[in-house]
Amino acid sequence: MPTHVALAGATGLLGPVILAALLAAEHKVTVLTRVGSMAAEKLPLHPNMSVRQVDLADAGSIIPALGGVSVVISCVAASALDAQNPLIDAAVAAGATRFIPAEYGLDSANPKAVLLPIIREKAATQTHLRAKVRETGGAFSWTAIANGWFLDWVLQSTDILLDVKAKSAVRYNGGDVRFSAALLSDVAHAVVSIIARQDETRDRLVYIHSAVVTQNQLLRYAEEKDGRKWTTSAKGSDELLREIWGAVDRRDLGTAYTLVPILGCSDLEYGCDYSGHDDNELLGIREMSEGEVRGLVEGLL
Repeated sequence: MPTHVALAGATGLLGPVILAALLAAEHKVTVLTRVGSMAAEKLPLHPNMSVRQVDLADAGSIIPALGGVSVVISCVAASALDAQNPLIDAAVAAGATRFIPAEYGLDSANPKAVLLPIIREKAATQTHLRAKVRETGGAFSWTAIANGWFLDWVLQSTDILLDVKAKSAVRYNGGDVRFSAALLSDVAHAVVSIIARQDETRDRLVYIHSAVVTQNQLLRYAEEKDGRKWTTSAKGSDELLREIWGAVDRRDLGTAYTLVPILGCSDLEYGCDYSGHDDNELLGIREMSEGEVRGLVEGLL
């Protein structure tokens, strides 16, 4: 059944993919952009979509834009993860019944992961969401999504796991750690499925992946396609932790936010393998075959 949804962060990495999936599912979408932003010019025209400019730091500015909205979805940037509370407060005040925060990554319920920058901000947002559930007597609810890496993005748009131009790779913790990863389109599919299955996804973190892979597996596919061995180096968790906290001390949050998922997806103690407790079946996520994963890697070369 079509639902009125509000989406903040519709022009970033994940936001446009979620917006397209919502519109394809015939939901009515109100896109929230910052006052003075030209972001709306990047958006496709659609009869079921409207755009409202708001001050995302001021709940009072947001509330009027949420009239009739049932579900609020946040796809704000990593730098704004600790500033989602006004959007949550506005959602509650406007009568929205479900909030999906900007989670989309590591397992924020893992006791080691939650100590890391970016993950601790996500956990703090969940604490605020739980408080709102209590305050409203359960009239308000939330769902967060853990999906590991964005698999297509990390392979196609970065050199984090495979440096295609240099024919090299930094093998993290030996490269044999299994980690969950999801295609951007599958994360968007999960969002649409959460809207359809609100009872089963209420007030919890859901886990999805398109594939569970290792870095060495991806490297092997690349080398076999390329017909030669690539240059590799090594880095472990201790070194990554030093680099993360060094970046935080320098207030270089961009570097810290890049390193955190590298650590979290290369060390099983951070809960990077969602096998055995994933919600793929519930949310209709089909796991990729080995051939499909190989094809994704080969498409880089």
